[in-house]
Amino acid sequence: MHKAGIRFAVILWALATPVLAEIEAARDLMEAGEFAAAREALWPAARSGNADAEELIGVMYALGLGVEQDYTRAFEWYLRAGLKGHPGAQSGIGWYYEVGLGMPAPDLVRAYMWYALSTIGGDPDAAISVDEVRKKMTADQIEKAHVLIDDYRVWMYPFR
Repeated sequence: MHKAGIRFAVILWALATPVLAEIEAARDLMEAGEFAAAREALWPAARSGNADAEELIGVMYALGLGVEQDYTRAFEWYLRAGLKGHPGAQSGIGWYYEVGLGMPAPDLVRAYMWYALSTIGGDPDAAISVDEVRKKMTADQIEKAHVLIDDYRVWMYPFR
């Protein structure tokens, strides 16, 4: 790597370090049960598009931690993070589709797709979810899900 590449990497690391520290501090606050303070700490990073912060805001809305429980808002936060490749958020999206939470009806094709993407992203529990959802699906539904998985995988996980 030449000098310009090294400088660029150092600049990126320096910019990311405060955000990572804020997210870790927010996780510590969540573990301590200080959910309002955790949300306040996460909010700037989440609004800036940080997938880890977005997923944690989604968890807070899903479980009603420091905010009024709101499945629709939880799903939207999970979706923001999931589209950026966050495996935990992708698994959350899969679960919402599987049970039809906050939507008119379950959608097993999309549940399977999001669980599979989460598995590709490295979430070991998502593989179990894929197997469980598969048991509820027809061969046609599984085929449709794999078409969608291939569409998303190309840009979400280009090297996997």
